[in-house]
Amino acid sequence: MVKEEFKTEMDEEENEEEFEDENEEDEKTVVTRAPLPKKGEVIGIIEQRFGGNKMLVNCLDGKQRNCRVPGRLKRKLWLRPKDVVIVELWELDKNKGDIILKYRQNQVEWLKRNNYIQIEESEF
Repeated sequence: MVKEEFKTEMDEEENEEEFEDENEEDEKTVVTRAPLPKKGEVIGIIEQRFGGNKMLVNCLDGKQRNCRVPGRLKRKLWLRPKDVVIVELWELDKNKGDIILKYRQNQVEWLKRNNYIQIEESEF
């Protein structure tokens, strides 16, 4: 019985070491690239939500656009003001668009480092 208790304690210690190794790998993950906009797409920053799927987005080409989240992405994309997104422009009305991708925080940092976006950070 003593041997069994000793074995379980050893097994627990090994499991903890494996778990710590996995966490270290996650922390070391560095983004080497983020998806960039293609033709007919623009990077934008969400300014205000209107409700439903609609929101006001400040695009990097200097225009404010009324954008929406398409139905296929409605439950997958959870957006807030100040999120950086890719907007796909509508063919008929260039003042409107669909939000097709939300950048994660590490991707936003990569975009800043490579001068794709410049965001002023202000507290108030």
